[in-house]
Amino acid sequence: QVQLVESGGGLVQAGDSLRLSCAASGRTFSTYAMGWFRQAPGKEREFVAAINWNIGRTDYADSVRGRFTISRDNAKNTVYLQMNSLKPEDTAVYYCAASIHWSRREYHYTNWGQGTQVTVSS
Repeated sequence: QVQLVESGGGLVQAGDSLRLSCAASGRTFSTYAMGWFRQAPGKEREFVAAINWNIGRTDYADSVRGRFTISRDNAKNTVYLQMNSLKPEDTAVYYCAASIHWSRREYHYTNWGQGTQVTVSS
């Protein structure tokens, strides 16, 4: 259906910034929203941010609002997650996902990338 590939993860220090990218390919015409989720060791996967593909409306988890910014480049079929003021608690594997619904619920996202590791040291 839709293939997603994340990139941009790495090891940074607290307070640093990082930008993740998610390149989409395949049958993307039916995609309504793109989202970012993350999963830390021993924790459930959680919603981070989402963007409406066409109009650019955004949604953020409370834990990242004001620090993270989700954006997209329609021409490149790419979604970005700009992460500023990173904290150790942001350490997780970050996944991008595609949905035909506008949602922050994991089960609404049916296409997932492989994930990219973000590690924030103190």
